[in-house]
Amino acid sequence: MIAIVNYGVGNLTSIHNMLRKISVDAVISSDPEEIARAARIILPGVGAFDHCMQLFNGSGLRELVTRRALEERIPVLGICVGMQMLTAGSEEGKEAGLGWISGRTVRFRRGEVGNLKIPHMGWTEVKAKKSSKMVSDFSDEFRFYFVHSYHVEPSDPSDILLTAEYGYEFTAAVEKGNIRGVQFHPEKSHRFGMQLLKNFATTVE
Repeated sequence: MIAIVNYGVGNLTSIHNMLRKISVDAVISSDPEEIARAARIILPGVGAFDHCMQLFNGSGLRELVTRRALEERIPVLGICVGMQMLTAGSEEGKEAGLGWISGRTVRFRRGEVGNLKIPHMGWTEVKAKKSSKMVSDFSDEFRFYFVHSYHVEPSDPSDILLTAEYGYEFTAAVEKGNIRGVQFHPEKSHRFGMQLLKNFATTVE
């Protein structure tokens, strides 16, 4: 069973509905007992970094989710701001992140995106930077739906799973052991998102 952590933000219902479409057992939960039993965890996030971190810190779930991720090493997937929360912090605010992925979250560099609008919004193709069960059956034409003004810059290039282009190449997904994050919204990405969530639910460890 996958626990979609409900700490007050995120496209919870959309994620849950997408998982139901691919026949994956999942629950939206703020119940510590349910989260403690889950085989996998999804950490969603929408909006401002500080707001998400403050809600997560205040939910009483941070210690539990951290233990399950770092000690029990179950698969964890951060989505959108949920991915940014995996880093040490963000240029968007002052709150410390979880620090599970070494690096920081930065704003798109306006001088390098030219006339492109910020936020980056819409469908964009991604490119795999390393082999992973998360993307084992991806083609060169996999694309996902993005809505964001900030992106993750990992300190260790080996943590980068997917990249995309928006004025310059940026990190679209990370993977470090059992910890994974995606900047895009798989729940809004139709068959591409279904495949990625299916891989997370059934093949990764």
